[in-house]
Amino acid sequence: MNIPEKQSYSTSATAIRVEPVQARSAARVNALLDAACATMREFGYEQLTTAMVAEKAGASIGTVYRYFPDRVAVLQAVAARNLERALEVLSQSLRREAPTGLSGSMEVAVDALVEVFRAEPGFRSLRVGDVLDIRPVPSARGGNAEIARVIRDDAEQRAGLRLDSDARVAIESAVDVIDALLGRAFLRSDHGETSLISEAKRIAVLSVAGLD
Repeated sequence: MNIPEKQSYSTSATAIRVEPVQARSAARVNALLDAACATMREFGYEQLTTAMVAEKAGASIGTVYRYFPDRVAVLQAVAARNLERALEVLSQSLRREAPTGLSGSMEVAVDALVEVFRAEPGFRSLRVGDVLDIRPVPSARGGNAEIARVIRDDAEQRAGLRLDSDARVAIESAVDVIDALLGRAFLRSDHGETSLISEAKRIAVLSVAGLD
């Protein structure tokens, strides 16, 4: 499974000070976010500071503040990049595996998110930001809701399923369960605890049983 390349990061949902429209600026922002992810992987998001990001990136604190006004903006940017990459991997997986029912869709979703957990250093700690509720604006949809939307849209548009309100709620609830269980599975393991990954898949499938 291919993880989107580092350059794919979009800043539209973050509190970045300067929009990195040039390739050099985009690369610098991604380097700072990579440094933030490496720091979080070692110490967790609670300990993250802009000074730590600067040190890990080998940059000045002024460079960090050029793009991010504070540590919350850094976390928002990491979460936005995590979400973008997770959605891309999930979309690719659904197209490739082409599940015909919601149970299959949820199994694909778990496998896709496991792949992102394993590939993205900052995903284990922060995931798509819902763990901190650090959405840039109050009206922004949560990351888990966006993941559920991709699953739902694929089921309706590609697989031709007709989903009622119960099915939509079940998908969103299943994604929340997946997020919580995979968060535990990868809490202290880079590969993920097999039993918790299996439980995430079992409950996710059970959550949508009979709704398609």
